[in-house]
Amino acid sequence: MKIFNLFHSQFQQVGKLSQPARLFLLALLLDGFLFTAFGLFFNFYILADGHSREYLGLINAMPSIAALALGLPMGMLSDRIGRKRSMLIGFTLANIAIVSMLVVHQPILMLVMAFMWGATGQLYFLSQAPFMMKVSDEKNRDLLFSLSFGVFPLASTLGNALAGVLPGFFSRLFNLPDQSAAAYQAVLLTSVLASFVVLIPILFIKEPPNVNHTPHIPIKHATFTSIWGILKRPLTIQLTLPGLITGIGAAMVVPYLNVFFSERYQMSDQTLGILFAVSSLMIGLATFIGPRLVGNLGGKIRMIVLSQGVSLVFLILLGFSPFAWLAVIGFLMRGTLMNMVAPLFDAYAMERTAETEQGTINSLRNWAWNVGWAVGPYLSGIVQQRYGFSPLFLITTILYAVAILLTWVFFGNKSRFSPQPSAA
Repeated sequence: MKIFNLFHSQFQQVGKLSQPARLFLLALLLDGFLFTAFGLFFNFYILADGHSREYLGLINAMPSIAALALGLPMGMLSDRIGRKRSMLIGFTLANIAIVSMLVVHQPILMLVMAFMWGATGQLYFLSQAPFMMKVSDEKNRDLLFSLSFGVFPLASTLGNALAGVLPGFFSRLFNLPDQSAAAYQAVLLTSVLASFVVLIPILFIKEPPNVNHTPHIPIKHATFTSIWGILKRPLTIQLTLPGLITGIGAAMVVPYLNVFFSERYQMSDQTLGILFAVSSLMIGLATFIGPRLVGNLGGKIRMIVLSQGVSLVFLILLGFSPFAWLAVIGFLMRGTLMNMVAPLFDAYAMERTAETEQGTINSLRNWAWNVGWAVGPYLSGIVQQRYGFSPLFLITTILYAVAILLTWVFFGNKSRFSPQPSAA
């Protein structure tokens, strides 16, 4: 009954969000539903197309390499041209790059398109957190950030369930072999082309003006000359270092969980679709009620550390269980506990950042995260080829534990705070 009351109370708060916030959530909802099949079957497509594990790791790393190279300029561009325009341009160009990657079969060109996907997608992704800061206030900010994270997996619940039957559907429709590269390619192209619908609610968003901005007085944005001053701040290091370590650990395992279940437990495409659908549902529901638990657990940081700390037990269960049903429990609980608090730290980071630097700080945090994702998938592919998955789960567990400890050391005893001033 208490859980039902929590959900009921949260649903009442959703109606109080601003119209731009609700349109943004609708865009994320559509994205989560329509793009799910891509995430579920991209790895299988690359392998079925005749590429090696090392190449799979390399192409998975390319978007993160692009984020490392161009994430900071994209964040600064978002600060200058506005969040709505950035999301429209970034999403459109990223999808065009993905379609191009799927229709060419030349390995080098595919890597180039994957790089372009990562670069342009940064403009879309890095604009989201600063946009949510503009369309929310202190009362509903945690809810909006949590919803922005949660609606994607909630929509993915239905998307994953549907995606699981799509390879078989296209195989029968076009008389293709089961689990063939052509069948997977049809699924991926359908997913990406349909996701252009996401642009419609974004087009209808009316972006609010910057707060505390006096007309005719130029806004002071972060510049390349001021970046060094931002980087040297202790707060910047504290906000980025845990994400750097977590990113390295996540990149070793998370992109390959579908392959892990398929190979170790011989799960079919349809079973994988159902499993990932249940995971998405659990993450979405947990994220939805997360903000209501913050007060009970003593604040955002305490909740983040507790939830992610407990998730380590289930990560070990996932990686080393001899039984499929135990591994499934570990998979579901690890994903839920680790991810339900991620938007709370995003909100915390934005609250501690001056508005004119939020895009820049968000890009620095994302840059740190992508350091791991630039090298982790490729290294993981090599380790998988030679030693299997067990060493990867052990490394990821250790790295997660270090990141959680640092989060507590940096922020566990902090109470109230003020946004950092803009760089000179």
